[in-house]
Parts: sequence; C-alpha cells; structure tokens
Amino acid sequence: MPYRAERLPREKVFRDPVHNYIYIQHRIILDLINTKEFQRLRRIKQLGTASLVFHGAEHTRFTHSLGVYEITRRICDNFQRNYPTKTPGDGLWDDNERLVALCAALLHDIGHGPYSHTFEHIFKTDHEAITAEIITSPTTEVNQVLRRVSPEFPAQVASVIQKTYPNPQVVQMISSQIDADRMDYLLRDAYHTGTKYGTFDLTRILRVMRPYKDGICFEISGMHAVEDYIVSRFQMYQQIYFHPVSRSMEVILNHLLKRAKEDYESASNRNEPAAPYLLFPFFNHEFNLEDYLLLDDGTLTTYFAHWRQSSDPILADLAHRFLDRKPLKSVKFDEKTKSIIPELRQLIEKAGFNSTYYTAINDSYDLPYDAYEKPTAQIELMQADGQLIELSTVSALVNAISGKFSGDQRFFFPKEMLSSKQDNVELFDPIYKAFQTHLHNDYII
Repeated sequence: MPYRAERLPREKVFRDPVHNYIYIQHRIILDLINTKEFQRLRRIKQLGTASLVFHGAEHTRFTHSLGVYEITRRICDNFQRNYPTKTPGDGLWDDNERLVALCAALLHDIGHGPYSHTFEHIFKTDHEAITAEIITSPTTEVNQVLRRVSPEFPAQVASVIQKTYPNPQVVQMISSQIDADRMDYLLRDAYHTGTKYGTFDLTRILRVMRPYKDGICFEISGMHAVEDYIVSRFQMYQQIYFHPVSRSMEVILNHLLKRAKEDYESASNRNEPAAPYLLFPFFNHEFNLEDYLLLDDGTLTTYFAHWRQSSDPILADLAHRFLDRKPLKSVKFDEKTKSIIPELRQLIEKAGFNSTYYTAINDSYDLPYDAYEKPTAQIELMQADGQLIELSTVSALVNAISGKFSGDQRFFFPKEMLSSKQDNVELFDPIYKAFQTHLHNDYII
C-alpha cells in the first residue's frame, strides 16, 4: 500500500479536554507527531505570558496543533460525506486533498519559538518562514516523513500554510476569518484560562460549513452560530489576549531580551557563568535552523534564572521581575494626552529608573471582522438558491463591529511610581506625587 494511503491497523486517539478524542487514522500523521521537531512544541506554551495572569493557561503549541488537525479532519469527513466531487471543476470536495490538508493543519505552527512574538520582535525571526523551512528542509525529520509520500509533497504542504496552494478550499480550512486554527485556539484558550468568552457552537458551525469553487462558505441557516463565533473572538481578544498585565509581562520580557542582547554586543556578559551560548547566534544575527530548534521555553527560562545573578543590575532586576511576576503598571492614553508621556518619563528617571528599560508604549488592536478583505477572505453565506451573500450584509450584529478596530494604547511604568509616603523614603515622595497627579481612573490626564 502506498504510504499516502496507509492507514493504521486501528485508529489511535489522544484524549483531549476540548475535543474529547483526537483521532489519528493515517500512518503519516502519527509519524509526524513523533518527529523531534513536532515534539518540541510540547515545550512551548500556547499563550506565553498569559499564564502569568490566567494560571491555568499552561497548554502548549503541541496540544493546539493536534486540535487544529482534529477540526480539519472533521471538516474533511463532513465534506466527503455530504459534498463529494462528481465531475472535475464542480466546486465540490475532492478527498484526494485530505492528506495535504491534514498535514498542513498539524504542522501550521511548527515554526513557533519560545515566547514567539516577543522573540521575533527582538531577533527578527519569522515563525511562518521557519515553519516552511522545517517542512521543506531535507535535514528535518518532518521533511523525511513527508517525502515518503512524494518528493513534491513537502512543498505542497508548505504552500497550504503560505496560502499559495491552488485549491482555496484547503487553504481556507487552515487560514481564513473562520478556520480550524482560530476555532481551536478560541475554544482551547477559553478552556484553559477558565473563561467562557471563547466558547461557541463548533458542532453547528462544522455542520453548516460547505465547499464551493472559490473556497468554503456556510449555509445561511447557520448564520447565528457564525455570529456567535465572531463575538467570541472579539471578547477573547479584549479580555484575554489584550489583558494589560499579560502585556506588561511581555514588555518586561522584551526589555530583558533586549538588555541581554546589548550586554552581549558590548561584551559585558560573554564570559559570565552560564552565558547564553544558545542565544549567541541570534545576538549575532547568524542563526540557522538547527540553532532555532534548540530553543524552547525551558531554555530561555534557564537563562533568565541565571541572569538574576548577573553583574548588570538592570538585567538582574528585569529577570527578577519576569520570573517572580512583578509586572509594570499601566495607564491608557490618547492623542491628546500622549504629549504628557515625556514628562512622566523624566519623573521616572528622577526616581532612579532607566526609562529605556522601565517604561514602554504598547498598543493592542484587533479587527473582529473585516468585510472589506478581498472577496475570498470574507465569510460567505449560501442562500437557498445557491447564491452567496457576505455575512455583514445580513447580520446586524456583525455589521456593527465590521471594520472597526478595538483595543487601547497603554503607557507602562514601574509600580513603585504609585507608592505613597509611608511606603518609601521621603526623598522620592515629591516625585511620586508629581507623577500621580497625571493619572486618574486608569487614564493619563
């Protein structure tokens, strides 16, 4: 039997808190899960610093990737049962696409690094490009498994993730405004954070999902389930992903890695005990795939623990603040009050803090639904006569939030600036008071 078609003698299952069972039926999927590159995802948290706010959010990229695979498998099953192709070009589902869809779903996040988005910002890495490299590089176990299907198969899987695969149905399963990736991370993140914001009726959405020639659409009878998904996504971004304390810890992490990089460039920490040798290629901007795959959350956390003992007091203090969860405080500002921030930074400097490392401006905005994306990215509803209509034109709820960004801009600063006279030495009390006169009800005034 060709490797492409090889099924396990008996399907294997992963017990999962979100999907109950995740079913593994193809040999190639099990082999991909058992590669060292995929197993590395067990050591990378899905939500990064959010676990310092929502203590249950200890789940990993590994569990999310399995969940995206499972949702994609269910979509393929539904399409094959109810919408199998009968003639070439009829816009229905060709089940020969199943394997490339399942592999792309499983591997879509394999290029993520530790504390991925912060790490990318400091070291100019790109997890999507690295995902494609892991899939297509002959040096990886993942590539060796995929090549058993055919020499071209790794590039086909990578092209799904890069959105260049010729079948838009397969691409939109993994990447669109309502896809297997988003549906799993909303449900999984809601479960592990202990919140209900991200819950929606996955079973109903999968039931009303159907293929058409330009991708995937939804039966209009399922509009309310799709609305629920859009609102759930909106709430998760506002309440979980944009939480100010999680963003504060990201700021500290960002400054910690930035300081370590600058110390390295000035040669001040290269010879210290437990120098971060695995990070040297990134400090030098000369890393390769092998260097990247050596990193996970545990690697960085070990370095942070050593940096607490650094001879550089700023590096040591930032490591302490990150590991021991000492977040910066923050307040909102707008274009009118933005001009006050330089004055606040001066006061922070007078209080003994280096404003480069102990202040930050951070904005977080999300577009809950964009009706103005190119037509293939919109959510299309199929009417009884087979005609398509875009979601926001028939849903008053979605129309109300369509194209509208939501979020805020925040100024982050040391908690010590909110101290009162009885908490601290009198020397800094006038500085603290002057700082606090500019704050009211979580805003700069």
